[in-house]
Amino acid sequence: MDEEVNPDHENVNSVLAQDSIELFHILSSQSHSVIMELCQMMPSEAWRQYQLDPSSSSAAGRPELIKTMLDYFRSASARKCRNFLQSVCFSCENIPMLLESRLMSVAGYDNNGCESSRPAVTSLEQRLIKRPRIDHWEQYISEVKKFLLKRWERLTAGLVREVQLENVWVSPRAANRSRDRPDQTPGSADRGGRTPEPDGDYGYLESRVTLETFLQGCMGKVTVLVGQTGSGKTLLTSCLGQQWASGLGPIPSSFVFVLLEFRQLNLLSHPLSLSELLFQYYLPPTGGEDAKRAIIDYLLTNPEQSCWVLDGYDEFHGKLSRQEGQRKPLHLEDPLPVADLISGLLNRQILPGSTVLVTCRVRDLIDLDGISDQVGQLLGWDQDEIKEYVDNFFGAKALREQAAQLLLSSRHLLAMSSIPALCNICCICLEHLLLQCRDKDTGGAPMKQEDGKRKGSKDVIMDGTNGRPQLTPTSLQVPATLTQVYLTVLASFLSRAPNHGGDAPVLQKTRHASVYGLSLQYQSELCELSQLAWRGLEESKILFLKEEIPQEVLKFSLKIGLLSQVELRRQDGILANAYCFIHLTVQEFLAALRIMTSHDVNDAQLKKRFSLKTRWTTKSDQKTVFTDSLYLYVCGLASSECTPALVELAKVSGRAQSWVQKRQDLVLTLLKTMCNSNTLTGPKILQLCHSVQESQSHQLAKQVFGVRPKLELRNIWLLPNDIEALAFVVNSADHNDIGLDFGACSMELECLIVLARCQGIHNLSFHSRKYGDKFAEKLSSVLPKFTSLRKLEFSGASLTATGAASLASGLQECPHITDINVSDNNLRDEGISRIAEIFTKLQNLSNVALGRNSTTLNAVDCLIKTMSSCLNIQRVHAEGIKDLTVTFFQKSDMNSLLNQNWNKSEMQKLAESLARCPALSVLDLSGGQWDEDILRTLTEFLPKFSITDKLIINDSCSSVEGLVVLTALLSDYPPVMELHVRLQVPVKVSIVFARGREKPARGTPKSLCLSFCNLYPADLESVLRCLGTSSDLTMLDLSSNCLGNKGLKKLLDFLPRLSKIQEINASKNDINMEGVVMLAAALCSYNTLTEIHISKLYYCISANYSTVFKVVTEHVHVHALMCSVRLSQCSLTDKAIKNLLKVLPEMTSLQRLNLSNNRLTQQGLLAVASTLCTCANVSGVEVSLGEEERCLIWFRQNETREKTLSIEERWISAEKAVGLMLHCLQLNSNIQTVRKNEFLLSLCFSLVDCAVNVYQLAAIESVILSCPFLTELEFSHNSLGVEGAEFLCSNMNLYLGCCKMLHTVNKHLFTMELFCCSLSHCVLPGGLQLIEALGQCVILEDLCLDFVALNEESRMCLARALKHINSIRRLRLNEIVTAMDNLSVLDLLAATKGHAHLEQIELGGWRMACRGIEELNRLIPNWKELRKIKLSKNLISDQSGEKLLEALKACSHLEELCLSDNKLGILTAARMALIFPSLTHLSVLDISLNHIDHEGSNSLSKAIMCMKNLKKINLTSVGTSKLRPVVASLAHCPLIQEVGLGWNNCRDEVALEVARVLPFCHTLTQIDLECNSLSASGAEALLKALRFCPALQLVRLWKNKISDGDVHRLGLRDRRMNFSST
Repeated sequence: MDEEVNPDHENVNSVLAQDSIELFHILSSQSHSVIMELCQMMPSEAWRQYQLDPSSSSAAGRPELIKTMLDYFRSASARKCRNFLQSVCFSCENIPMLLESRLMSVAGYDNNGCESSRPAVTSLEQRLIKRPRIDHWEQYISEVKKFLLKRWERLTAGLVREVQLENVWVSPRAANRSRDRPDQTPGSADRGGRTPEPDGDYGYLESRVTLETFLQGCMGKVTVLVGQTGSGKTLLTSCLGQQWASGLGPIPSSFVFVLLEFRQLNLLSHPLSLSELLFQYYLPPTGGEDAKRAIIDYLLTNPEQSCWVLDGYDEFHGKLSRQEGQRKPLHLEDPLPVADLISGLLNRQILPGSTVLVTCRVRDLIDLDGISDQVGQLLGWDQDEIKEYVDNFFGAKALREQAAQLLLSSRHLLAMSSIPALCNICCICLEHLLLQCRDKDTGGAPMKQEDGKRKGSKDVIMDGTNGRPQLTPTSLQVPATLTQVYLTVLASFLSRAPNHGGDAPVLQKTRHASVYGLSLQYQSELCELSQLAWRGLEESKILFLKEEIPQEVLKFSLKIGLLSQVELRRQDGILANAYCFIHLTVQEFLAALRIMTSHDVNDAQLKKRFSLKTRWTTKSDQKTVFTDSLYLYVCGLASSECTPALVELAKVSGRAQSWVQKRQDLVLTLLKTMCNSNTLTGPKILQLCHSVQESQSHQLAKQVFGVRPKLELRNIWLLPNDIEALAFVVNSADHNDIGLDFGACSMELECLIVLARCQGIHNLSFHSRKYGDKFAEKLSSVLPKFTSLRKLEFSGASLTATGAASLASGLQECPHITDINVSDNNLRDEGISRIAEIFTKLQNLSNVALGRNSTTLNAVDCLIKTMSSCLNIQRVHAEGIKDLTVTFFQKSDMNSLLNQNWNKSEMQKLAESLARCPALSVLDLSGGQWDEDILRTLTEFLPKFSITDKLIINDSCSSVEGLVVLTALLSDYPPVMELHVRLQVPVKVSIVFARGREKPARGTPKSLCLSFCNLYPADLESVLRCLGTSSDLTMLDLSSNCLGNKGLKKLLDFLPRLSKIQEINASKNDINMEGVVMLAAALCSYNTLTEIHISKLYYCISANYSTVFKVVTEHVHVHALMCSVRLSQCSLTDKAIKNLLKVLPEMTSLQRLNLSNNRLTQQGLLAVASTLCTCANVSGVEVSLGEEERCLIWFRQNETREKTLSIEERWISAEKAVGLMLHCLQLNSNIQTVRKNEFLLSLCFSLVDCAVNVYQLAAIESVILSCPFLTELEFSHNSLGVEGAEFLCSNMNLYLGCCKMLHTVNKHLFTMELFCCSLSHCVLPGGLQLIEALGQCVILEDLCLDFVALNEESRMCLARALKHINSIRRLRLNEIVTAMDNLSVLDLLAATKGHAHLEQIELGGWRMACRGIEELNRLIPNWKELRKIKLSKNLISDQSGEKLLEALKACSHLEELCLSDNKLGILTAARMALIFPSLTHLSVLDISLNHIDHEGSNSLSKAIMCMKNLKKINLTSVGTSKLRPVVASLAHCPLIQEVGLGWNNCRDEVALEVARVLPFCHTLTQIDLECNSLSASGAEALLKALRFCPALQLVRLWKNKISDGDVHRLGLRDRRMNFSST
């Protein structure tokens, strides 16, 4: 408090003058009645005007009134001034305590009457109440200051380094932030556009400030300070109290400073009030109950003058509650549980406006969500601070330099030292190692040391240069693991213990030394300590009372410094001593020792404690005080390096070496299970790497990446020791195709230096706006050290041209790099040019992604110019400003510059660059929407281009004028062989060139296709004019235009110039019969035509039959080379057809005649069918009266005499089908095959799906017996039943017997199919007989019993039959039973052992599980000719699937693999990536209804990239929506036809990727995306891509998140977009 002022006239008035401004603000906030009472102390004339004008005393006029009052008393007499100040102090609220004390001191206690005759404003009683309250408050503050100063003196007694708030660094964090788990893979939105992130350029947190600065704005707020255990939170809160007590720091000295520890609050079990908490368990006042009441009253009146520091919430056994909505105030005198009392303080239900500071660990911050106003995280020490501490700890110069060198050389010691408490422990450890090394080398006597004090080395050792040689740290063995560090730490503390026989330490007594220097002399004490640590762990207890620790152990532990003493108040308020381990990790390590050396902890308890911990906390997680490091130490102690030390300690508990090794084996087994788990998230995998590193087991390390070749880490704050653990695992892997993907992970630049130790990295990815130019610069310096690196991704980051230059400098030293992805950055044109500069230096490049980098067309031009000097560039693909990709030496040698809206000058610039490029196979310039001038510029430069295949400019020509410009190329530029133009949506334009730049030989056919161009006769005239004398044109397609007869006339007039024309298509041009006659008359003079298309003649009438007949007959006589005539949809009648058929014998070169859709009756179709008999050159007739009204006549092209009649009739079934077959055989015994397949009747011998039963079978018995050369019996999809099966068995036996009698044993019965037959009730003698009969067919090649339900006896019979039929090539036994025992499975599988020529095996629905798959794996390597295997619905686990693929590696001819509806996952997918490259013929893959997860998707994508013959893939419902990598890999499958991605909840990013790869999938016909989560945007992208996919027939999009309106709109634009369920 300030020095008191003498109450004389000069001082009292001067004080008022000095503080008048502050008093003005205080008075302005008081009530109207208080202001009026104070004004009463002035004479009436002094404020008369305010009395006369009531409005002047209102809120608007109050400032003037207060100013008048202060001016009056400032110049009034001393007595009046003193009275006024006293009245202000007693009447006004919220006066700062310092100001109030100053005013009361200068005003004194004079209570003489005022010069005014009015009574005093405040009574004497009121004044006497408030003044003592202030006195008690000030006295209590004085006592608290003494208490905190004494506490600080006690805490800092053994400190090595002075604590200063201005040297402590804090990173402010956002309060009330979202609690979503941050370790998830970022969605496409995060990676898509330039979405900025608030983080800095690289790994540190957003910013950092000193703790002193951070606390400047804490007044009246709830502030949370988080930090790791041992980071100094408790010491810093005490330092804050010391500074307050000294009048320093951010907390005003007029506040009361309440420092409470949660470890103390844990002892308070009964409810208590705020005053009880303050005075019983913090500091009681010296004034008794009156003082307590006065202090509490003052605190309630002035809550903003209190600061509450609550230290160590992480140690609190309870959990704070958060008050939602309206927060009701609590009654302070009502007893409350401690947790509720603290929650009320934080929720502002108690003492609103007070300052609150809470310390805790990061994971406990979630409990304070919504409560805290600001949050700061204590940052660890950097290397400079660590070195400063080491210097202070070691007094001797030589020792401190050697200690610093040792510490910096150990990643574990360095990581520990970033935490102040652990830094002290590390120094003690180093001190122990150095002294041990010195005494060993010099033979010196051990030094004496003070009992257990954690002081610097300068207090206990002499300068190493004083008469002794300096130590050589290189001779020391630095601990390799964290566990070994703690063993050494434990040894260093034990070395402080005095010998039982004297005071000398036992450290140097070799007869008492064990591994790591653990003294065997104190085994019993060490075991007691480990038991205490384990008990505390089990009870979540870190504080132990004196009576809970054996006295000898307590004395020993305090002596060596493993336990520290703290002072607590019990429940009854009495002070007591409690003890805790010097750090939580020390307690956990000792507990781990107990686990590994004592039978007190059984295997079940160990398994319960052994679990990986994620770095993220959710509100449902159980609260714990410990650091979750126990499992790390347990893994470390399982290392063989620690076995000798454990064995020595275990002897105390009576455990032998075998028991210790058994416990170690259990730990390694548990760890192995975790290594093989495929469900771990990124943070847990990182913790797994730490555990494996601790175990030092390279075998376990191999298994980590054995199941997950790519590791994804998301939103984790990575430290160098994390990367070192990762490097241990990576370098232990037995393959070099490991991928590391860092997404939004904060990391120090030093992490990249450590990362360079990972030698087996194949794919390295960084995705986050946190990664910018500085990060890239550091990365570039270490890139050359990644000798196995093939792919680098630096996308979605903040890279600029500067960073690109750095990255390029590092990449050019990576000669094996194949893929570079720097998309979605901010490179701009300059950055693109920096990357392009290294293309010529990297000969193995295959792909560089540069899209979404804020580039202009100049970047595209730069890449094209690069092509002229970089001959290995095969393709440049640019789509607007979104996609920019360069491909090198891939099968897809297509250059795409899509959606580039160049003007004429830009086109000229582009053309000049393209002219300098080496040979281009395909150039795609689609999406430009250019006018004819730009197109003309392009065509003028075209002769300078080196295009060998095709130029595509879809959506770049929209007018007939542009079409005319392009058509002129056929005559102006000889290498142009084909021109295809379609002006209707979707607009398609392609120009096909002759191979190479040489001029094509004369006579090479040329084609012009101008269909769907809305050409009218006038337009056709312009087109024909620009053709000039293009006499090499052989095909002209003008279909689907608007030419009419007039346009046809123009075409016919131009025909003389087309001397080599062979085909003209003018269909769908509104040409009537008059035009047909005109065409026929003109064409008679052209003998080169081989094909005529005449269709859609809706204007024909009956009188024109003769005309049609005349047209065809005359043309046939003239054109001997006519190969195809189509007269479909010409309304021809039966009579016209009969006349036409009369000339068929004369059409010797005709191959096909199409008469479909002409409304023929049955008589007309019979006339067509009769041509098989009447016309010798007719080889086949296909007719149908169904919806298609098909009518085709095929003509023989060789000497074959085979004829075929195909008639579609739905009514032929059962008796009619059998009767027809018999009648055909009776009419002609030369018939080879009769087949009734579903609804199609052909002259084959098979009855499929005809509803045939046993009664119809009886009718064909004689036929079967009369056919000695029968090769095939097929009765699939019928209802034969039991009697039918018996019938077939008996006839097979009769048939075989008949053949033997005729000495023609049935060597031709290759196939016996009973597919989906209804043999009702299954358990039948007929079913058994049928299987037995099959055993007679010893050279059977194809057996299908799909869905034939067999009982156990029948299955055993089938197994016996299969053993005798070694000729089987195709075996289909899907769903042969609904429930099969393992024995039946194994017997049936064993029966196939001798089938060495097996090509196809289908065992779907067997549910064989692991045992069956194991048996199958033994058989598969013998099936060298296997081409198809189907194992759906077989309960195949992920591990079994992995082994199955390993077995299939021997089947090099495998073409189809179906593993749907099993339990496959990440392991199987990872194995596919390794096995599929060797299965080069694989064309069909079905793994639907499995759960491959996101990691499996990445592995599968690698596998697909190697499947060059893949035609069909089904990934329906595979358990992940992240299928973008899989879709991207399809670009490497040139033969892909069908893709199934349904029921996966895929979002738009998958649709966008599909749209991107569609142009590369030229053979794709169908893609299934139904039941996903695509929006209209995704569907729109697919629609735009369809224009590049003419072969694509269907895109299934049913059940997506697309509105009905959008469905209708998109469906109208392209009918291939199917939104229905059918």
